Formats: sequence, structure tokens, C-alpha cells
Amino acid sequence: MNMQAMLKQAQNMQKEMLRVKDEIDKTTFEGESSFVSVTVNGKKEIVDVVINADEVDKEDLDMLSDLFVVATNNAMKKVDEYTEKKMAKFGNIPGLF
Repeated sequence: MNMQAMLKQAQNMQKEMLRVKDEIDKTTFEGESSFVSVTVNGKKEIVDVVINADEVDKEDLDMLSDLFVVATNNAMKKVDEYTEKKMAKFGNIPGLF
């Protein structure tokens, strides 16, 4: 394979990687923990938080805080898993995304 063909192939791969990354960024992921639900996008930005207030006593705010953390971390883990799955076809390029 000549150098020009290799460069073209690398450029095509880069375009495809950017397309996939854009798809990931636009996808939303939901993490849940008891009566707390957190939605994040593929950029790991929190998009929505839903708390079922019917099930929360005012004394349980510390627990609510912990549930929020668990739900958020759950949603972030889903982003990582989805990103890893979608980007696997490009091989393991450290620091790419």
C-alpha cells in the first residue's frame, strides 16, 4: 500500500471516528437508584434529574444525596460502556476520546 493510500485511509477513519463520537455525544443515558433518576448525554453532562418526591421524607435528604451520586455514576458508566463499544472498531488508541 502506498503512502497516499494510507493517508486517505487514515483520513477516512478519522472522519468515521468523528461521526461516531458525534453520535455518542447526542445519545442520552439514564441511571437509576431507588427513586432517583439521572439522565446524561454522551459528553457526560447531566441533562435531567427526576426525584420521586412522594417517597422522600425531609429527614432523608442525606440518603437522597447518596442516591443521586449512585444514579449519576450509573449513567456515566453507561456512557463509558457505550463509547467503548462504539469506538472498539477503531482499535485502542490512547487518549482519543
